[in-house]
Amino acid sequence: MKTDSAGRASWRLVEIWGDTADLGHLAWSIAIGVAVSLAGFLVASRVLASTVGTPELARAYAMLAGLAGCVVSGVICAFLFAPKREVVEGTDADPRWREEVLAELAGEHGTLGSVDDLPPSVVREMKELEIYDLFASYQPRARARARAANGGAEGAAS
Repeated sequence: MKTDSAGRASWRLVEIWGDTADLGHLAWSIAIGVAVSLAGFLVASRVLASTVGTPELARAYAMLAGLAGCVVSGVICAFLFAPKREVVEGTDADPRWREEVLAELAGEHGTLGSVDDLPPSVVREMKELEIYDLFASYQPRARARARAANGGAEGAAS
């Protein structure tokens, strides 16, 4: 069984909506959410049934209390369970990983386009994030790899 840097078993981590979650923490979060939301709904239902004039209005307010319970349970879970993703800033990231990500982006969308076509505000933001040079140098590297692959294929065909 593989483990990551924190010692957690990697099979316990899943990707949900583009984020990484621990299955155990996810299960506890769901249980906490159900318990807090249902408790808020049931308590509000009982209290409001005797104070509000119509049962429909009491039920609608109780549903709002249940929704408030969802928000409260989200806050509770945020304090209990730390995020599982690792954020790497700057140029310390593995360059091979960056190349893989760019190749994956290019594969999904056909091409990354040219940084020369970007509006100045986007160029400024990319430079602030220190990713402009990475994208600017990707196209020439990709073309060189394609030429090398085609040249290798032509040499093998002869």
